[in-house]
Parts: sequence; C-alpha cells; structure tokens
Amino acid sequence: MSVPYTDEQQLKDLYNEMWQALLAKDISTLEKIHADEFILVHMTGMQQPKKEYLRCVRDGELNYFSARAENIFVDTGAGKLIGQSKVEAAVFGGNKHTWNLQLAFDVEKRGGSWILIFGRASTY
Repeated sequence: MSVPYTDEQQLKDLYNEMWQALLAKDISTLEKIHADEFILVHMTGMQQPKKEYLRCVRDGELNYFSARAENIFVDTGAGKLIGQSKVEAAVFGGNKHTWNLQLAFDVEKRGGSWILIFGRASTY
C-alpha cells in the first residue's frame, strides 16, 4: 500500500526544491516554482519582484553556497510555508557568511501544484 503524497509533503519538497535550484542557479526551476507576482522581502526590508530577484540569482548578486534545512513548518489551510535553514551565502557584494535564515512564504495551489506567492526573509 502506497502512502498518499500529502499537501504538507508537497510543500516540504517545494522548499527543498527551491534551495536545490538556488544553489545550482537553476533559473528555469525557480521560474516555475515562483508565481509571476512573487515578491521577496529581504532582511533589510528591500522588496524584490520575481524578475529582479531571479536576475540577481542568475547574475551572482545573490550567491548561495549551501543550505541545510533545520525546520520546515506547513499550514496548508492558511497557505503558509516557513523554512529555517543554515545558509552560507554572499549577497550584494558582501563576504561569504552563514546565516540562520528563515523564509516565510505565502503559497497557493494552482493547477494541482503549490507555488510560492510571497516571501519574507529573517533570521531565527
């Protein structure tokens, strides 16, 4: 008997897929899993729409070297996905640093798949 692929597991997999794509600079996967209207609010409060955010990943303004998930919280009813990961990155010309990075996402199921709508970065 197979275990059903729950929405909770789909969202946890989406979080991990996002990190794999960020580490690989896999823009086509990132395009697919972020809604066209996606906005990321960085720790500094700067807001980046999807196109600008993905351009920064592609062009090396946002460089991610490693990410190890420590906690992933899901509330499918509220459309929330919160991931806490140890992330090694160099962003916007800064030095490589390791952060306890929390990404809190609003998510929505579209066409049978979950997609990232809005994200807010902070530390934990």
